[in-house]
Amino acid sequence: MIEHIAPEIRVEAAITWQGGCSPAGIEIRSLNLASEIRDAQEIFDRVWPPLGGGTQVTPNLLRAITHSGGYCSAAYIDDKPVAAALAIVGLHATDSGQHLHLHSHMAGVLEEYRNRRIGTMIKAHQRWWAMSKGINTIVWTFDPLVARNAKLNLVNLGVSVRGYEPNFYGAMTDAINVGEESDRVFAWWDLSGERARAAARGELGVITELSESQTVVEAPEDIVALRRADPGAARKWRFVLRENLMREFAAGREIIGVTENGDYVLDLLER
Repeated sequence: MIEHIAPEIRVEAAITWQGGCSPAGIEIRSLNLASEIRDAQEIFDRVWPPLGGGTQVTPNLLRAITHSGGYCSAAYIDDKPVAAALAIVGLHATDSGQHLHLHSHMAGVLEEYRNRRIGTMIKAHQRWWAMSKGINTIVWTFDPLVARNAKLNLVNLGVSVRGYEPNFYGAMTDAINVGEESDRVFAWWDLSGERARAAARGELGVITELSESQTVVEAPEDIVALRRADPGAARKWRFVLRENLMREFAAGREIIGVTENGDYVLDLLER
């Protein structure tokens, strides 16, 4: 189902990504042609280096995704690609029937360009693009152990997080995920919802006080550093976090924010 999205909200979404990119010298382009798509492929292979060569996603598959209505973009600084994102159109069931959503499969920023809000801006562009197609929800997965992804998603973008899938992708063979169980949680981004609009205005922050219905699940502050320093302790975190989050999701809660030290704040789902 194509959803009606108020014109003023679409305008807000356009202003968010355009206004954030211009002062920082960032240009974001939608990619469609085979010659353009290779910029995205290069980013994906540098962010998630395939072990033993090969590629994360072939150009012909990227071309098929964009030709069939999917999304592919790259962010540029001085005409150099520094980030990219890829998404496919999917369906999810609601009480009122089947609804379109955009499933954001990959989004990455080159390491030397991180912490410049480039990831936030490419997601803001994706939000505007989806709205322009009549799609009001973007869904993606992320590893709940990675604190920087959680903060980006919950504070900068205004998503809610629900659903835990142990080892969702099975064994992965890139240099980042090899040897790890690919547990993932699901980010749901209501593109015209108040949380997304507040995040776009920079009004969301970490949570410092809990309501009576909220609870906290502890998460590692920097799992990447912990994996280098103590791989055994890092592996234990996987199973502890899995157990705690699955328990809270089963109790009818969703993740709605993070604390100052990166722990998850959960609240009861609105029915």
